Amino acid sequence: MPRPGEHLARTLPGIWQGRSLRRNLATLPTGHAALDRQLPGHGWPLGAISELLTETTGHGEFSLLMPALAELSARGQWVVLVDPPWIPYPPAMSGYGISMERVMLIRTRTPEESLWACEQVLRDIRGGAVLAWHDDPGFTRLRRLQLAARSALKTGFLFRPHTMAHQASPAALRLQLSADPPGTRIRVLKCQGQRAAESIFIRHSPHLPGKTRPVAGPEQDSAKGLSRPQSAPMETHQPYAH
Repeated sequence: MPRPGEHLARTLPGIWQGRSLRRNLATLPTGHAALDRQLPGHGWPLGAISELLTETTGHGEFSLLMPALAELSARGQWVVLVDPPWIPYPPAMSGYGISMERVMLIRTRTPEESLWACEQVLRDIRGGAVLAWHDDPGFTRLRRLQLAARSALKTGFLFRPHTMAHQASPAALRLQLSADPPGTRIRVLKCQGQRAAESIFIRHSPHLPGKTRPVAGPEQDSAKGLSRPQSAPMETHQPYAH
């Protein structure tokens, strides 16, 4: 008889199972050896939500995900960004091997609509990843997102302020990130199946920093080639434009 979790390996070729096989944990390598060594299954949990708690936005939290997003892109899967506060820099993403044709940017009007959009994307698109930014969605909504990710084996990343670290969360993985030039220091607050590790330092690549750029003012948008968030209806099928 097949061992528990083997069906995940068959449906998701290329994932790392590691010692977490008996706990039905399927993972996607983070692309950072020091971080992989400290995570159950040696990677980001699939079919689950991972929380990234940051002091401020735009200081390495997005570049941390670049290798994993590039792997998903290579498989032809979608990378969906829901209401990011910073506009990702396309040349950096392309430099990591992320196909911009597989990146979807969703803008919504309200936090409630944004959470609804996250849940629908998690449920409806099999594979790939959803990235969202929410300060305090509440335990019940987080639980719904976790169940939605599990139902479609989707990888969900939720960016939250570091002040939310003390709150209980149903997320499978919680990491606290802090800028530590020239890289990012990571503290594992919660992970499945093993004790949290000591802090981990990830050095930024000198060639592919994966930086994000802040939303520019109206007089700067066209000069920098950035898309400025608007109070527009939710765009659920709008690929990211170069």
